[in-house]
Amino acid sequence: MTDHTHSPHAPVPVPRGARPERKVRSYARLGKLDVYDYYLGMAVVVFAVALPAGHLAAAAAPLALFLAGEVFVIMAMVALDDVTGFRDGSDAHNYGPDHPRRKRLRKPLVAGTLTVREALGFACITAAAGAALWGLAAALAPHRPLWALAVVAGTFVTALQYSYGLRISYRGFQEVFLAALGAALVVAPYGLVTGSFSGFVLVQGVLFGFGPLLFGVYSNTNDAGGDRAAGRLTVASVATPRGNAVFVGVLSAAEFALGALASATGLAPWWFVLWMAPVTALRVRQYLTGFRHGDIMRARRQGFVAHRVATALLAGANLLAAFLAAAPGGAA
Repeated sequence: MTDHTHSPHAPVPVPRGARPERKVRSYARLGKLDVYDYYLGMAVVVFAVALPAGHLAAAAAPLALFLAGEVFVIMAMVALDDVTGFRDGSDAHNYGPDHPRRKRLRKPLVAGTLTVREALGFACITAAAGAALWGLAAALAPHRPLWALAVVAGTFVTALQYSYGLRISYRGFQEVFLAALGAALVVAPYGLVTGSFSGFVLVQGVLFGFGPLLFGVYSNTNDAGGDRAAGRLTVASVATPRGNAVFVGVLSAAEFALGALASATGLAPWWFVLWMAPVTALRVRQYLTGFRHGDIMRARRQGFVAHRVATALLAGANLLAAFLAAAPGGAA
């Protein structure tokens, strides 16, 4: 467990053998700028409004501001997550010497390259920047439906409570939050630039949210011991290994089922479930890697690939749907 006697105002001792690095690099690690998968949701939105071309031109400025804002909000969220993980010892457990495949420097507080005070200051600054950018995006947006503004405000508040304050991820809601955050980052900017709600875009948002969820649950599987010791209630930390494997399998199947149901009910074009079939194949491979072959961390990495393929397919589905709707007959 982590030594909890560190003062937030005192320098954290650098562990023996740790490589010192520049502060800017440590802050980039704290903000997890190399994990950009939530930000890819903007591609889904852009392609949803790309046709006709005039719509995208009018939406460019608010969408760019919204994307910049979400980068800052998520940096604040993950920085606060690191503060909590450092204080309760879970990060020291999950990134300690018994887990050589988890790089200690990815956690600047555990590695000793930043102090808690520095991390909290970073979180405050990035949260304020994110709020300002989202406010400006809403002010410049061509539409401001109340529901979209509520989603933006709710996303901001809950993101900062993910592992800090209310500590949503510690109280059994982590998995729901991971998917809901992805969905919100698609439907909210779409609403701001179109003024409308789309069932097809909601389906895409939820499917996009399944991406972070379906590499998050593999991380949770790997981190179950540390999370359990810290009192973080994830399915992996409270269920049996078999129960957790069933849970991840159900989530993987639910991703396919949502696309199939959307096609069957008309929320999505009839061909949408077939269009997304490559993602289903990648999920099967990911599950077998993690739970049949026992390589959870490799399965987690495969989850990033599946998510990025899914995002590209969702963006392409928007273009194809718009093209087919504009074709003679207008049938998608």
